Amino acid sequence: MAISDDLRKTLADPTPLYFFAGTADLAVQQAKKLADEAPERFEKVRQTDPKAVQEKVTSQAKEAQATLQAKFTEAVGSFDTDLKKWGETAQDLALRGVGVAAEYAVKARETYEKVAEHGEQAVKQWRGEAAEEINEIAVAVEPDPEPKADAPDPEPKADAPGATQAEAAPAEKKPARKPAAKKTAAAADEK
Repeated sequence: MAISDDLRKTLADPTPLYFFAGTADLAVQQAKKLADEAPERFEKVRQTDPKAVQEKVTSQAKEAQATLQAKFTEAVGSFDTDLKKWGETAQDLALRGVGVAAEYAVKARETYEKVAEHGEQAVKQWRGEAAEEINEIAVAVEPDPEPKADAPDPEPKADAPGATQAEAAPAEKKPARKPAAKKTAAAADEK
């Protein structure tokens, strides 16, 4: 029973749909931003000298290779042969990894909720519900004035000359049904 309740709750939750809508809205905003910047970037690419780019890439590759080689030499030179220290270091790294993973999980959940909230706002904006909410707030802040004395009676009287027979007849009430559980319990007592 709990599984079906969880499944029902999960399927009824609109948050994933709002997350999708928020993602789509953010993607559209980013695409518009990139479309605005695209002509400038294309012009920069056209004006760049291929030889200057090649020289820059070559110098960056040489710097990266020198840095990597220095780091590797430093790492190999600092190897500690004490296995106990290696074990402690491995355990420390594992604990740090768990902590970092938990931190990323929290950040991911927060980001998910922010994007879902953005999506909910986007959906409301697409539907025009934002204006409706403002009207609802205004109605809540400023309640209706007292009913006017000259307002017509919403319910016609039965003896009024223009009332139809259906309006004049009182609504029939059906007798309340007894719960089936009581009948079952009474039948079980008889056996």
